[in-house]
Amino acid sequence: MENWHLFSEDTASFMRSPVREIFKRVDLNAIYSFAGGYPSADTFPMEDIRQLASEVIDQVGAQAFQYGATQGVPALRKVLSDRYSIPLERVQITTSSQQGIDVCTRVLIDPGDAVLTSNPTYLGAIQSFKSYRAEIVGVAPSADPAAYESAWRAALAQLGRRPKFLYMIPDFQNPSGETLSLEQRKILISLAQEFDFLIVEDCPYRELRYSGEPLPTLYSMDPDRVIHLGSFSKIFAPGFRLGWIFARPDILDMIYVCKQSLDLCPPVFDQYLAAAFMGSGRLDRNLARSVELYRSKRDLMLSTLPGCMPEGVTWTQPEGGLFLFLTLPEGFDSVAFYDKALDAGVAYVAGSFFHTDGSGRNTMRLNFSFMTPQRIREGLHLLGDLLREELG
Repeated sequence: MENWHLFSEDTASFMRSPVREIFKRVDLNAIYSFAGGYPSADTFPMEDIRQLASEVIDQVGAQAFQYGATQGVPALRKVLSDRYSIPLERVQITTSSQQGIDVCTRVLIDPGDAVLTSNPTYLGAIQSFKSYRAEIVGVAPSADPAAYESAWRAALAQLGRRPKFLYMIPDFQNPSGETLSLEQRKILISLAQEFDFLIVEDCPYRELRYSGEPLPTLYSMDPDRVIHLGSFSKIFAPGFRLGWIFARPDILDMIYVCKQSLDLCPPVFDQYLAAAFMGSGRLDRNLARSVELYRSKRDLMLSTLPGCMPEGVTWTQPEGGLFLFLTLPEGFDSVAFYDKALDAGVAYVAGSFFHTDGSGRNTMRLNFSFMTPQRIREGLHLLGDLLREELG
């Protein structure tokens, strides 16, 4: 590339999102798209937003359009503090939970520092870790607690030094849709205490549970060692670009200083809307409707897959969230297959992009939140036909 001398050394580590590249190529509404992590627009509380916008302007006036505090609007911090029983001084508002990942990485990581994570893990986190030139160590999941702990210990032993932090999505993971058991959570907390590293717990999907019982957050198990990230994107609307961090005060103070150089403050009007939405009970009413909608879509996908997928294809059984993960026979290459699928009118995300080591080429992530039930059914049958043809 010409003119590399113009750019910082960090830019060589930037990673393009294959999901965003898909969005550049096609109109998602013109194909069967299982690719993105888009919530259904049917969950956006449009009438509530209209009413709340007028209420905020009447009650707060021009203050809603002024610069705000870097920590976030006090009203929103208080609503979050009350809802999740978190001391107010431990609540920081962010401009999206993606910023939460990035700002944590920025304040904790020097080039060459190690980050532990599951393998596969969230693509946006991998992008952030790479951009700060971290060494990413991925550990494959195991349902057996003894094997799970052994795998993490082996990774730590192979690393040979203390990692800066462990990044984990414990509830309805992106991309797999899987949830950590209570025993697995206890293992991670115990290892963090033993080896003295932090945990960054990313929970954008936690409120979207469709079956099973809620489990304690990692943060609740050790609030001084865990940094908890939350998001309004899946429970309100992603266009507001709002999230939050719960952490101990000394960590939040460094994040506060860092954020001053990033964006000064999160979007102020959006914060007042979110505070009113959450504090008035509207969020819980809308969330109940969203859960019902997404549960039906998840169930539809799980009931449709057995009849349309070729032999040898398996998939996860998510209790919540927006995704499930397909595993195809060894030797299948979902990256190489992608253009054929897209040309036929169906999109997914190849699973290797979520793997820290580029493995998992025989996997793919499917989203069930975005399309209508009819299009989910039609898209799965089309994908199944294409896979059957490819696999012979």
